[in-house]
Amino acid sequence: MQALDALLNRVSVPRLVEPAPTAEQREALFGAALRAPDHGHLQPYRFLTVEGAAREQMGELLAEAAQQQDGEVTEAMIDKARNGPLRAPLVVVVIAKLQDHLKYPKAEQLLAAGCAAHGILLAAYAQGIGAVWRTGDLAYSSHVAKGLGLAEGEEVIAFLYLGTPQKEPRVAEKVDLAEFVSAWPGKA
Repeated sequence: MQALDALLNRVSVPRLVEPAPTAEQREALFGAALRAPDHGHLQPYRFLTVEGAAREQMGELLAEAAQQQDGEVTEAMIDKARNGPLRAPLVVVVIAKLQDHLKYPKAEQLLAAGCAAHGILLAAYAQGIGAVWRTGDLAYSSHVAKGLGLAEGEEVIAFLYLGTPQKEPRVAEKVDLAEFVSAWPGKA
C-alpha cells in the first residue's frame, strides 16, 4: 500500500474478531510507532500488549476502576468496562513516558507519544488490520495506571484495539480542506 493511501483513507474499525495481528505484522506496527517525530530522541512512549486471558484481567481492572468513579455507577457501566478489552483479540496500551527536560517540554513528549499511537493505526490500516483508538475516563484512572504497572511520570494515552475487521471497513468521507486550512496573514 502506498503511504498516501494509508494517510488519506485510514478509518477506525470498531468491530474486530480473531485473528490478532501476526508477529510479523506486529513488528511493522511497532516499527512504525518508533518512527514518530521525537525531539531529542527521548522516545517518550512504551507499549503493553494485552491478549488472550489477559484481556479478561484488564477487564476486571477496568471494572474495579469504574466502581471507584464519582457519581452514580450502574451495573451496566461496570459490565461495559469489564467487557471492553474483549472487543478485540489484541489491545495495545500506549503509555506516554513524560520526563523533565530543559529543551523538550512534556507537552511535546505527549504529542510524540500520540504520533507513535497514530503510527500503529496507519501501519495497521496498511496491512489490512482493523484498528480503533479508544480511551474514556478509565484510561486516566490512577487505579488503572497502578494495575498496569505505570511508573511515576507515565500515563495511558490510548487503548488501541486491533484485529481482523468483522466486515468491510467503511470508506473515509471526503472533507472540504478549506474548512481547515487558511493562509496567514489573512486578507486585509
